[in-house]
Amino acid sequence: MISYFNTKLKSISIHQSGNKFFEEKFILSSEPLSIKDEKLSKLLLQYFLGPFEKINEIYRLSHPTSDLQLNEIYHFGNSIFTNPEQLHDSSIQITKHLYDVSNHPKIKSGELYVCYFTDLQIEGEVLDAIGIFKSESKEPYLKVIQKTKEFEISYEEGAINIKKLDKGCLIFNTEKEEGYKVAVIDQTNSNEAAYWIDDFLKLQIRNDNYTQTNTVLKVYKDFVTNKIDEEFEISKTDKIDLLNRSIKYFKEKDQFDLDEFSNEVLANDQGIESFKRFKKNYEDEFETEIGDSFLISDSAVKKQARIFKSVLKLDKNFHIYIHGNKELIEKGYDEKMKMNYYKVYFKEEN
Repeated sequence: MISYFNTKLKSISIHQSGNKFFEEKFILSSEPLSIKDEKLSKLLLQYFLGPFEKINEIYRLSHPTSDLQLNEIYHFGNSIFTNPEQLHDSSIQITKHLYDVSNHPKIKSGELYVCYFTDLQIEGEVLDAIGIFKSESKEPYLKVIQKTKEFEISYEEGAINIKKLDKGCLIFNTEKEEGYKVAVIDQTNSNEAAYWIDDFLKLQIRNDNYTQTNTVLKVYKDFVTNKIDEEFEISKTDKIDLLNRSIKYFKEKDQFDLDEFSNEVLANDQGIESFKRFKKNYEDEFETEIGDSFLISDSAVKKQARIFKSVLKLDKNFHIYIHGNKELIEKGYDEKMKMNYYKVYFKEEN
């Protein structure tokens, strides 16, 4: 999705943002950082851009009023793209904005990096991009010192692991009127501290083919796993079969069609109507629209296929993996043993 093979780091400014809740301060640098060491420049590219190589979900900058000019990052991003020489001045304002929204006890202080990249590729398009990154975690590192006939070992605190970017975003200079293309990284697991995406950047996901594919599969999985029991009497093997058939549909088709999917996968009029209601309720609740027809994203299918469960768990003794024809497995009850059982048909052992 994102490639930085020929990317250049043209400018970088570093500041520090504290936690406003605890009345920590922010510290602003007086000028941009000058990087003349080529190896350091490559390490920074790896640190900043490496985590984005496998990113598929693309966002846009937004604002609750729908006026993009009221989004601070959009405003400062416009200034930087118009005149990249203004990056340092805008980075100061970006740091102040980050400090203003860092008003929760779980938010960590850290260094903020604002960068300007050229020749960064996304979705096959080579573009300039603004990078905003924050390092929050510090790690100790060991130092081994060789003496004449012996070694000494010591440690120092405060190192940044270049393979672990805490937070970051890339704003690409395209689709300006819609809020730019934005890729984001946030390693925070706490909902309370999810200020990076919601408060600082104010992002909303771009409703492209990847998002549509990903969302339909998630909604369908939720419907089969949690909702369908409320309206129908259905066995666990039938649930697994419904999940397997949905993945099969998405792997074999190039384009999703809601009616075709419903008829081929659910194949039950009441079930189809129930799923469509469930989908509509999801759209209303999350204020998003899922198209009835769109091109299927292979990368989204691969992502969802990994978490679709096809395992039938029987007490603590057996797990049965069901990937094919559910007619080859039968459920029954043994009166003598007073236990349920499954009968499985197969041609040969592998």
